[in-house]
Amino acid sequence: MKFRPLHDRVVVRRVESETKTAGGIIIPDTAAEKPQQGEVIAVGPGARDESGKIVALDVKKGDKVL
Repeated sequence: MKFRPLHDRVVVRRVESETKTAGGIIIPDTAAEKPQQGEVIAVGPGARDESGKIVALDVKKGDKVL
């Protein structure tokens, strides 16, 4: 399915966090926090400025964001 957001909207998919720490400890699902990192799936064309021109967004499809 293709998404095309309107105006200055962005669609982001959460990146799954690691279930194991660097020390080898396994984190259960109930103790894990929601990931704060994501990948941009789709970007709108941009917002309009005062003169009516479309200003493009700084992010693009495939970027990693926090």
